Amino acid sequence: MDINLLKRRSEYEWEIPQHGAMRVPAVIYADEPLMRGMDHKVYEQAVNVATLPGIVKASYAMPDAHWGYGFPIGGVAAFDPDQGGVVSAGGVGFDISCGVRCLHTGLARADVMAVQKDLAEMLYYRIPAGVGSTGAIHLNDAEMDAMLAGGAQWAVERGWGVPEDLERIEEHGRMRDANPGNVSQHAKKRQRDEMGTLGSGNHYLEVQEVTAVYDQAIADIFGLKQGDVVVMIHCGSRGLGHQIGTEYLKRMAIAARQYGIELPDRELACAPITSEVGQDYLGAMRAAINCALANRQILTALVRRVFADILPQARVPLLYDVSHNTCKVEEHRADGGTRRLYVHRKGATRAFGPGHPDVPEPLRAAGQPVLIGGSMGTGSYVLAGTKASEALAFSSACHGAGRAMSRHEALRKWKGRKVVDDLAARGILVKSPSMRGIAEEAPEAYKDVAAVVDAADAAGLARKVARVEPLVCIKG
Repeated sequence: MDINLLKRRSEYEWEIPQHGAMRVPAVIYADEPLMRGMDHKVYEQAVNVATLPGIVKASYAMPDAHWGYGFPIGGVAAFDPDQGGVVSAGGVGFDISCGVRCLHTGLARADVMAVQKDLAEMLYYRIPAGVGSTGAIHLNDAEMDAMLAGGAQWAVERGWGVPEDLERIEEHGRMRDANPGNVSQHAKKRQRDEMGTLGSGNHYLEVQEVTAVYDQAIADIFGLKQGDVVVMIHCGSRGLGHQIGTEYLKRMAIAARQYGIELPDRELACAPITSEVGQDYLGAMRAAINCALANRQILTALVRRVFADILPQARVPLLYDVSHNTCKVEEHRADGGTRRLYVHRKGATRAFGPGHPDVPEPLRAAGQPVLIGGSMGTGSYVLAGTKASEALAFSSACHGAGRAMSRHEALRKWKGRKVVDDLAARGILVKSPSMRGIAEEAPEAYKDVAAVVDAADAAGLARKVARVEPLVCIKG
């Protein structure tokens, strides 16, 4: 990206001044090397988002931002329904409520390495992964609608976890105002056999070691210490979420024209929040959030069963579960008052600061856990929300490393077998049904996650707490 096009506010904050059809400025958080390495499409898309009706304060992009569909991935924007604000399926993304869940184990590295191969084999055998993967659960029509309405609460009620899990999940495991009736039969059909599956792409399940602690006080509240072993699960709403996104983008393209909304890019298809299409999408999107929460809850139960068989001394409670492809109604200060806004986070994580009532009481003094997934073979991070982020980007932070090259380019550069062998030489076991998928997700295809996290920390978006590194990776 040409940084001469931006106004530098600080070492980690860059502004695209309001111009042309922009209703607000755009703001990107990153250090200079990350900015220079960003695709110019991030600039274009951040500007385009800033033209949408009812947008408040600014269009934001996180340090891991890269090109996406309509909105940049790593994009954040809030809209006021009382000012003609819109909802955009492209501002949420196709994998609705894709997110990360972190589990404690009570184990140390030596415990896992003694059975590393057996653990990897059993996790791979028990947890379906890959394109079109299906699980042992089949949902009839009634159970499908119950799941879409109930989320992780539905899963716990059916034995996939314990009530205590729900206190460590955003929205207590169930997104209110979900409307299964707004989800098409085709979307439901795609999900009927996919509950409890990882999917493909950048989704994964990793057994990880805590290799560094940066904030001891917060780490103590989160229950993390150096040498601990944790499990991270990264996945979303699978085929159902993708189908909802596809269908509603078509409806929103028509609605935008009907409401006289001029779009600089057809991929920014949107509809007024208060319109029929807008309300229908919100009901369907919330149902997809519940699908993702239920899916990660079932995966958690499957992980616990594997640990019970291989490492029965393990205790596997939930640290936290956070989504990074959502639109949520939140109260934020803007223009001198508190307003009820529809906050789109696409490839961005909610990061409420200390004391926020939506942070679970045992974690509230530290702020919301922010779980940042790395690329296969590199570190992931646990951060905590800050008070500062409320004023910076509607309590939002980055969500991962962010791609540095396309999957097609990665395939030209790497072979999956070599990536697996190279990681094994470093003590990391990777299991996947697709060598092609591994090549597409080679660690070097992503930005430096440490640089992304350091920028988020320095900008005040979230506070760095701990780094974790993989021992076992089950890849979709």
